Amino acid sequence: MARIIALQTHDVRFPTSQTLDGSDAMNPDPDYSAAYLRLITDAGDGLEGHGFVFTIGRGNDVQVAALHALEGHLVGRDVDRTLADLGGLWRELVHDSHLRWLGPEKGIMHMAIGAAVTALWDLRAKREGKPLWQLLASLSPEEIVDLVDFRYLTDALTRDEALEILRAARSGRAGREARLLAEGYPAYTTTPGWLGYDDDKLARLCREAVADGFTQIKLKVGADLDDDVRRLRIAREVVGPGIRIAVDANQRWDVADAIRWLDALRPFDIAWIEEPTSPDDVLAHAAIAKAVSPIPVATGEHAANRVMFKQFLQAKALSVLQLDATRVAGVNENIAILLLAAKFGVRVCPHAGGVGLCEAVQHLAMFDYVAVSGSAENRMIEYVDHLHEHFVTPVEVHGGRYFAPTAAGAGTEMHKASIVEYSHG
Repeated sequence: MARIIALQTHDVRFPTSQTLDGSDAMNPDPDYSAAYLRLITDAGDGLEGHGFVFTIGRGNDVQVAALHALEGHLVGRDVDRTLADLGGLWRELVHDSHLRWLGPEKGIMHMAIGAAVTALWDLRAKREGKPLWQLLASLSPEEIVDLVDFRYLTDALTRDEALEILRAARSGRAGREARLLAEGYPAYTTTPGWLGYDDDKLARLCREAVADGFTQIKLKVGADLDDDVRRLRIAREVVGPGIRIAVDANQRWDVADAIRWLDALRPFDIAWIEEPTSPDDVLAHAAIAKAVSPIPVATGEHAANRVMFKQFLQAKALSVLQLDATRVAGVNENIAILLLAAKFGVRVCPHAGGVGLCEAVQHLAMFDYVAVSGSAENRMIEYVDHLHEHFVTPVEVHGGRYFAPTAAGAGTEMHKASIVEYSHG
């Protein structure tokens, strides 16, 4: 009987602030970081589970401490029984009253639980010899809904409604999987758009994005309106009228500021405005969405849990849902969010970039396409060309598309040499 025998953590930080990669109006000097978790067993097969929480530098040690707090819950557990009931494991960790008190169900502890849950899914997928997206898509509707905690959701989505969504999507699963493997999944790129880049670099990276096959780019905005108008003008002149340009304010504005700013940017044909205000403020997002229509409002990368997504959807406060692989409590909660999006008919365009987020979130979007929404129309996964070389199975993106990973696991395993080289302290 194999057991989990160790939970090892690492404080991994990359000095991206030196080149201003990742810079935006709210986060001018991020150092892309990972509070990294390894689950080790005595199974003798050499397989480990890997997960992480993405942060941007200072405080990563606090997130690592939260990972340590889970050691007593995981070390010593029977591997087979745990992996066979990851819905039960999720509820056990999230509902632990002492840990839950620190949120409840949000923040540092909730994200730490997400890293552990993802590490267990990584281990399960490796043991079954499948990439995570394919493993999830192979589950029955009943097995999928067993992974979801419907507490607080039933006024918007019941278990029976979730089953109906999943059963309806069973038709055509095999064909969608084949198309995904052959054609990939649409991507857009934020690589040109960091706020700290000068105009020449912006223009060069916009040209390169179009040459690489991307049909949408994204620019950071929100620090200075005149600068944003100038940068949008440069980008639009470079990419031409046929390429979509989204903008991202990274929570910078009050409602009136957002409306005023978007009025000034309308001439550049904005594909969406992302995180215009506080990520917790449902009513402000709803007010902005009404005022700036038909420009879509996108948000979600900092939404703390499934309950926040439920409220955004109920209030018509977003029309592009941007789930994140490490902000909520792992794979299970993101499945709940995908089911909510399907119930409300809202497109999902996951947040990525960071360190390892592209590698992780592609599995969720591809599972959604194959087994939940059944659609990739007008949907895209964010792509940023940073730090992929540090992962054992880096993303494969070309021609403006993510090509489905075929290696077993969740894509969350970093090279040991990278962990050693960039460990902090």
